[in-house]
Amino acid sequence: MDYDPAWPVRAQGLLDEVRSRFASLPGSDRFVYEHIGSTAVPGLAAKPFIDLQVRMPSLPSLAELADVLAPTPFVPEHGARPDSPGVHRDTPRPGDDADPARYEKRLFFSAADAAILHVRRADSPFAGFVAEFRDWLRHHPAQARRYEQIKRALAERHADAADYDDYTRAKSAFLDEIQPAMREWVRHR
Repeated sequence: MDYDPAWPVRAQGLLDEVRSRFASLPGSDRFVYEHIGSTAVPGLAAKPFIDLQVRMPSLPSLAELADVLAPTPFVPEHGARPDSPGVHRDTPRPGDDADPARYEKRLFFSAADAAILHVRRADSPFAGFVAEFRDWLRHHPAQARRYEQIKRALAERHADAADYDDYTRAKSAFLDEIQPAMREWVRHR
């Protein structure tokens, strides 16, 4: 759907709620709370799901995080298929360190808020990638428009799919193409 200026406001409210719940966790003063994904890029059309990311030095168990989040609408997300991308771990980007421990994650979903919560280690290369990609799109409006066109075409192609998995995988071609220019931009900003 077209960009909704309410998305960042909703994201901040959700991040504040998660932050208040996570305050009881050890090391919470070092956690980083971020609005990521297409809804975090002003003007960019997106699936109307708010993506949130919390980076923390180490990951508590899924059960522990679920207990802490129990008063909220966030529940563990297990994916539509056994191989659903980005549910239990992220896929390393080309050229990134491939240490599997750094790609482990916890994923939560709130149907009531149409929000996805990605909990990743602070040293996760993928956590850095998604934040850098968001910032790169914010500073490169022509590329953001191009990404939007690709996503709209993929959404149409996968409109009858039972889940978003193939749509998600298909976006990787764009990410692979822009990654060198994006990483160069990140080094010089």
